[in-house]
Amino acid sequence: MSDVADQAYLNTRVSVMATRLFPPDLAEQLIQMPLPALAERFGLTALLDEQHTTAARSRAVEQSLIWLLMTELQILIRPMKSAERGLLLAWGRKYALFNLKTLIRGKLYELDQKDIGDNLYDLPESIRLPDRALFGAENVLEMLRQLEAGPHHRIARQAREVYEQQREPFALEATVDQHYFADLAHRILTFDSHQQASLRRLIGVELDRTALLWMLRFRFSYQLSPSETFYQLVPSPRLLTRERLLNLVNLENLERILESLPEPLNQTMADCRTIADVQRRMELHTQREIRWLLARSPSGVARALAYLMLREADLMRLFAVVQGRLLGFPNDRVEMALNLIDPECATGAGQAA
Repeated sequence: MSDVADQAYLNTRVSVMATRLFPPDLAEQLIQMPLPALAERFGLTALLDEQHTTAARSRAVEQSLIWLLMTELQILIRPMKSAERGLLLAWGRKYALFNLKTLIRGKLYELDQKDIGDNLYDLPESIRLPDRALFGAENVLEMLRQLEAGPHHRIARQAREVYEQQREPFALEATVDQHYFADLAHRILTFDSHQQASLRRLIGVELDRTALLWMLRFRFSYQLSPSETFYQLVPSPRLLTRERLLNLVNLENLERILESLPEPLNQTMADCRTIADVQRRMELHTQREIRWLLARSPSGVARALAYLMLREADLMRLFAVVQGRLLGFPNDRVEMALNLIDPECATGAGQAA
């Protein structure tokens, strides 16, 4: 097919799939639904299997939702060219990296292999790690060396070098996360100007969110120095560029950082007093930006990735409701997890439906 035909097909496919996104009021409806109703509406049969533990049922539901997301990713990449396909697969490999972290922790803390295996996501072949081979590795360094031969070679090499130098699990996992986002930012540079403007905005808003939250947590929760914090951050191609992060990271408190953010982030963050407040506002801001791109971007690949990001957020909201039901949490606690109410409003006195 020609480029025009490819884009037309992809845009049509995205528009059809976008009808699956949750309407704004669905989250509040979900909170009122009992487990049998949730299971029936979303095909979550594992919810009703009372022969399994609560943890096993929760894990089965999470796995089915992630598999659904990965299945939709596979559908979207079919008409794509190499660079487009590579970008979407790189985004989806976050779940393979979750598996890598699980395997690393298992090796470091000598956990039971069955427990490790039970906590690995089942993923499509185009995304998954060579889990069986990694299980057989003697230690973390051998595991990372094995990964250097595959599609995760850049992340694996950097992680191995950091671990060889520091032997610090936190630094190892931070390196994995850092290079995941840096890879996404690098990949959009290969697209032509027609596609790149939308992709810079899409990846940029995600990196703005990530960089701000990491900066606040590393500086004020983990008490890292400005230089240590800056080293962990991935600059955004949109608002929180390298130069802006370099200035922000040296400010002495959360209030000064939020006041010094560029427009429109400083207005969005107005009156935030805690990192949790910032996280909630940034998630809402990010969702608005992604929805705008899904509706208006001329780039088919940007719209496809925007759809996947929104779909992932919807499915994780559904999973949060399911977990709340399984654990017997009151409704206001679930509403807080879904950013429907502020933490101060969640008294714990509400009742699960």
